Amino acid sequence: MKILSWNVNGVRAVIKKGFLEWLKREKPDVLCVQEIKIAEDARAKERLIFPGYDEYWNSAERPGYAGTLTLVKKDTDLHYFPRYEWDDEGRAQVLDMGKFFLVNVYFPNANHELSRLDFKIKFNDRLLKHLKKLEEKKPLVVCGDYNVAHNEIDLARPKENVGQPGFTDEERGWMNKFLKQGFKDTFRHFNPMKIQYSWWSYRAGARARNVGWRIDYFCVSERFVKNLKGSYILDNVMGSDHAPVGIELK
Repeated sequence: MKILSWNVNGVRAVIKKGFLEWLKREKPDVLCVQEIKIAEDARAKERLIFPGYDEYWNSAERPGYAGTLTLVKKDTDLHYFPRYEWDDEGRAQVLDMGKFFLVNVYFPNANHELSRLDFKIKFNDRLLKHLKKLEEKKPLVVCGDYNVAHNEIDLARPKENVGQPGFTDEERGWMNKFLKQGFKDTFRHFNPMKIQYSWWSYRAGARARNVGWRIDYFCVSERFVKNLKGSYILDNVMGSDHAPVGIELK
């Protein structure tokens, strides 16, 4: 099974940039999408179609903001959990895939001047508490845009970015806590010292110069690691300021 995750920075925008053709070529069994930026009423009017896939939408209440979408190959047997009442920004989706729970998350951005840092940590803690309850039933695969570079190896210019959104002590500390709660960063499991990024600023030609950050992850319950075949970043795929990331299961 191949599962991909991609922050598309606007689902309508990425469709105009060849998203459907890429999806047809890549053929993931599941694609978790973040930052869809489309409200429910707008989506109903535009009738977006993804051939061969069932769609599970979680739009933010605020139009044109955040939101998640999970695409699953048709006829896949699963159970989709309803939206959480505390998630009015459409940031988290949970699907019961039979042998594991798949969690698609668009973690909050701390924002300039760290104006949403407190909100982010509170959201992260609330989600983690819920994930640990789910994990009592079966292992988890938690993917998405975590909006944090965990260690210095995960961004091109760590010294210049200390204390900046995505590289604060608070965010990195939460990631440490998350992993200590029994989760594995799959990319680092297979690539302990590899330097590869999943996000680049649109400014100053950062992507062309590969001045990037690794902020998109697949993390899994430790007992699920044995089910992994690989974990990777598709950094040659264009269409967003993020690259897709993926895992393959045995």
